[in-house]
Amino acid sequence: MRCPSSSFLRRGTFIVALLWFCSAFAAALENPGNLNLIPVPSKIAVTEGKFRITEDLAIGAIGEAGARSKKAAARFMERLAGRTGLFFKQDYLAELGPSGSSSFLFKYETPGQLEPFEDESYALTVSPDRILLIAKTDLGVLHGFETILQLMDVDSQGYFIPCLQIDDTPRFAWRGLLIDVARHFMPVDVIKRNLDGMAAVKLNILHWHLTDDQGFRLECKIFPRLHQFGSDGLYYSQDQVRDVIAYAADRGIRVMPEFDIPGHSTSWLVAYPALASAPGPFKIERKWGVFDPVFNPTDENTYRFFDLFFEEMASLFPDGYIHIGGDENNGKQWDSNLEIQQFKKAHNLLDNHALQAYFNGRIQAILAKYGKKMVGWDEIFQPGLPKDIVIQSWRGRQALIDSAQRGYQGILSSGYYIDLCQPAAYHYLNDPISDEVPLKDEEKKLILGGEATMWSELVTQETIDSRIWPRTAAIAERLWSPASVQDVDDMYRRLDAIAVRLEELGLTHFKNQEMMLRRLAGSADIGPLRTILEVIEPLKQYKRHDQGLTYTELSPLTRIVDAALPESKAARLFRKMTDEFLRTNDRKIADALKTQLQRWRANHQLLRPLIKSSPVLSEIEPLSQDLYTVADIGIQALDAILAKTAGDRAWVNESRAACELAKKSKGHAELALIPAVEKLVQATLSR
Repeated sequence: MRCPSSSFLRRGTFIVALLWFCSAFAAALENPGNLNLIPVPSKIAVTEGKFRITEDLAIGAIGEAGARSKKAAARFMERLAGRTGLFFKQDYLAELGPSGSSSFLFKYETPGQLEPFEDESYALTVSPDRILLIAKTDLGVLHGFETILQLMDVDSQGYFIPCLQIDDTPRFAWRGLLIDVARHFMPVDVIKRNLDGMAAVKLNILHWHLTDDQGFRLECKIFPRLHQFGSDGLYYSQDQVRDVIAYAADRGIRVMPEFDIPGHSTSWLVAYPALASAPGPFKIERKWGVFDPVFNPTDENTYRFFDLFFEEMASLFPDGYIHIGGDENNGKQWDSNLEIQQFKKAHNLLDNHALQAYFNGRIQAILAKYGKKMVGWDEIFQPGLPKDIVIQSWRGRQALIDSAQRGYQGILSSGYYIDLCQPAAYHYLNDPISDEVPLKDEEKKLILGGEATMWSELVTQETIDSRIWPRTAAIAERLWSPASVQDVDDMYRRLDAIAVRLEELGLTHFKNQEMMLRRLAGSADIGPLRTILEVIEPLKQYKRHDQGLTYTELSPLTRIVDAALPESKAARLFRKMTDEFLRTNDRKIADALKTQLQRWRANHQLLRPLIKSSPVLSEIEPLSQDLYTVADIGIQALDAILAKTAGDRAWVNESRAACELAKKSKGHAELALIPAVEKLVQATLSR
């Protein structure tokens, strides 16, 4: 089995550190049960032997096979051929081979329905001479195909699948990814390649955020001014929408649209200002935040408009759910509108929350009329709404708990905001139903699952993949695998493997970084840039908006901070090595740490000429200087620890102060290396 960190070496991390890290897992990797599966299956038993992959491999169905499973089988064989270079004899693109002559057989009872709680389970048996995949529905077959692709390994004799038995079923029915195409428009090919990534890790719902203050991104035939005036010409035709829905369905993925109302609605009101709660005209917002424009909930024309709109959308989107947003209405236009205030009094609506609940109820009735259930952000959770709506909790876990206790279904997104550049471990340990959740068993059943949310204020089509992958695979595991699967180190080990394999789907989370660096440098000589990028991360949470620059829809997202990955693998491994060294005092580990620090320290002088030749890089010169300073402090600390010399208090204080200064962001990024160096400095005091 190949070292799971080989991709890291390819990305330029120093070989000494990498070899140490890999050797720490060497014994475990010899265990054939230590597989690179994400998500981890419900039950797995590894047996003796290997199924060898040769050009004679043929795939066949037991019984009838529908179009979805046949297409999936074709994609499976194509990806397998791409990895192995084998010229398979089976004409898999034309039809499946006869089951009697096939070494890979699959069977299912019925086509799966794309709706919550459909059976997605599968059973997989691999023996030396045959692979057998059995499922209740073809959705389970699709999941089984992805598991087999993840199981593929190599040894001196060639490619193989380890022999084993898997019985697998998801823990949660709702496992989603939100992609915001309103703030920054994402072309169809971006959506499709991410649907492929979702299928690879067994996510089953694309939450398509189609409207917001910055854009209305969908062709509307009955109200064409919506896309004509609210999109800057960047929108999906209805044929493109149908294409995406069909593409997703072939991969077992539902597509739920979101039309954000009554707030976040500027792009709607550009086209139809008479429906607003204040006089127009309006224009598309270019900045980010919460804005005043909001639909008038007291005007019957509003509901006539939405009745016609949702009738059209209900026929376009086959999914049983439509998301209405419902978040961040600041109520300013409602408060300043005399007629709206009079309406509130006449209908005993005590505040704007009650008024929005009235609006939500009217919209819910319209959706129900067209056979759709309503989903909304947790602001829609108000008494009186029917119990078949779904509450999406984003402001915290409490809304999920409260809604379940009152009989409402819910999904968790708080803690899964992948646009905030938190580490994979942060998302991984965020469970929709943790031990601390004070719910009865029946109430827990109302928690359907969760969604990762990719808001697009700070991404474009060339950077969005790097913000989604591979960390979303960790969220996918949390939503699929048993709650007991919580080994963070093993998650990272498997995440390394899946990150590389996701590239075969056309995802650009690694590839585009190199391209962006060449563009910034104006040169192919990007070694020093690659080195500093190893240990920097974009600012977390919303801090990037507080650094003096005003980001808008038109701002360039092409700088070093945009090329940086959300989580520095080099810094994470360095922290692990540091902890291990401080625990064991192993000289080999210390040598690896020191060699790495020397490399980072030396990079400053290598980077300076590149910065001088490319003014756009000038913002990272202070960051490079900080890396030099922090690395030098780490080297001095290591020398003191190895010499068993007690740390000089004055030096320790100076080093701590220097590290604190280095923590201040430069270029909207930060050094992820500093916590480990601070530990080394602290350790000098105990020698």
